[in-house]
Formats: sequence, structure tokens, C-alpha cells
Amino acid sequence: MPKLKTNKSAAKRFKVTGTGKIKRNKANKQHILEKKSPKRKRNLRQKGLVSKSDEKRVRKLLPYI
Repeated sequence: MPKLKTNKSAAKRFKVTGTGKIKRNKANKQHILEKKSPKRKRNLRQKGLVSKSDEKRVRKLLPYI
């Protein structure tokens, strides 16, 4: 069977934790930041986890993680 290709755009966006969960960056931190409170912007800096329902799709894009 041939080797599987990693989706490079997904590889740049997701990382795997030590326990095997998938980390992601949070959305809404790129522009229109003036109206967002400092607390909200600070919370957007932290990583989030990919939801259980989306995890299967992400793992298909990243076969070797």
C-alpha cells in the first residue's frame, strides 16, 4: 500500500498533546479587535482543543500524528 500524504495546511494548524488530543488556535483574533474587550482577546490567545466530533476528520488529514 502506498504512503499516505499529510495535508500540509492542516499540519500547520494542529498539534497533538501528550495525551493524544488535538490542539488548535481559537478564531476571531485576526481583525476587528477594537470592540473586543481585553479579557476576551486574552482568552483568544490560549489554545483550544478540537471537538470530539471533528477529531476524526482532522486525524484523517494528519495520518502520521
